[in-house]
Amino acid sequence: MKITLHEVSKGRGGQALPTTSLEFHTGAVRFAIAETEQRPSVLGLIASGRMRPDTGRVTIDGSADNRRLRRTIALVDAPDVSDPHADITLAGVVGEELMFAGVGATPLHSRRWLTQLGFGELAGVSIGNVDPAARVRILCELAVLRKGTEGVVLVSPDRHGGSPDGWWRIASEFADRGYAMLVIVGGSAAVALERMHELEAINASGPIPPLVLDSPADDEPTAGADIVTDTAADDDANPDPDPDTDTAADEDEDATATDPAIDTDTDTDIDTDTDQNGAGR
Repeated sequence: MKITLHEVSKGRGGQALPTTSLEFHTGAVRFAIAETEQRPSVLGLIASGRMRPDTGRVTIDGSADNRRLRRTIALVDAPDVSDPHADITLAGVVGEELMFAGVGATPLHSRRWLTQLGFGELAGVSIGNVDPAARVRILCELAVLRKGTEGVVLVSPDRHGGSPDGWWRIASEFADRGYAMLVIVGGSAAVALERMHELEAINASGPIPPLVLDSPADDEPTAGADIVTDTAADDDANPDPDPDTDTAADEDEDATATDPAIDTDTDTDIDTDTDQNGAGR
C-alpha cells in the first residue's frame, strides 16, 4: 500500500498548510516536517483521508479513495483532533479504545491489556504524565487493534519531550510489522532524526511521481460540503464507525467542536469519525 500526497494545500494562500507533496508506504517509516500549531494536525488529517485539501490530491495505491484511506490509516495523537485529554487515566484511554476495537473494555480488561504490554503499573496515571515513548507505544498499539488498519499517521510526538530516538524506534518497529508509518514532526526533531544515521530516518518529502488523473472518486467534495461525518452504516465492515455521509448543514458547528485550532478561512474539510476523542482515528 502506498499513500501519496500530490501538491496538497489548505487555507487561503496555504496558511493552514502550504503546498506539500510526500509519500509513505507499507513496511517503512517516514517523517514529514510541519511547523506552527495547527499544520501538523492539518497534514495528519489530509494524509489519513479525514480532511480534503483545497488544492492537490491524495491517492492510495494510485487511486483517490478517501473512504478506503480513512478505513486503513489510523490518525494517532493529533492535537485537538484525536489526542486523549491529558487528565484521563491511562486505563480510561485504553478502555475507550478497546471498546472502539470491539473487544472487552471493562477496567479489568484495560489493566490486563496494559500489563500484557508491560505498562500495568501506569494504569492509574494520567496520560499527560506518561513517558513520551511509552505514550507512543500504547497509542499505536491501540490504533492497530482496529480491524482493517494498515497504516498509522503519528502526529507531533516531539511535542511531549524526550529523545526522538525513543518514539522513532517504536515507529520503525511498527513498520517492520508491516504497517505504513508516517510521523509528522517539527523542524528541531527532524534535524535530530537526520543526524541519527543508524536509524535510517528518511524524510517523506521528495520527488513525487507525476499524478495520472483518473475518474472522479465517489466521495469527491460536494460544493460547500467540507465535513464528512461517518455513520454506523459501515460498522459491519469495520468496528471503527467510518461513515461516508456528507453533512454540510452541520459542518461549521462540527469543525469548531472537533478541532477548534483549525481555521482555514474557508469551509472546513474534516472527514471526522464519530469517536474522534480517542487515540487513533
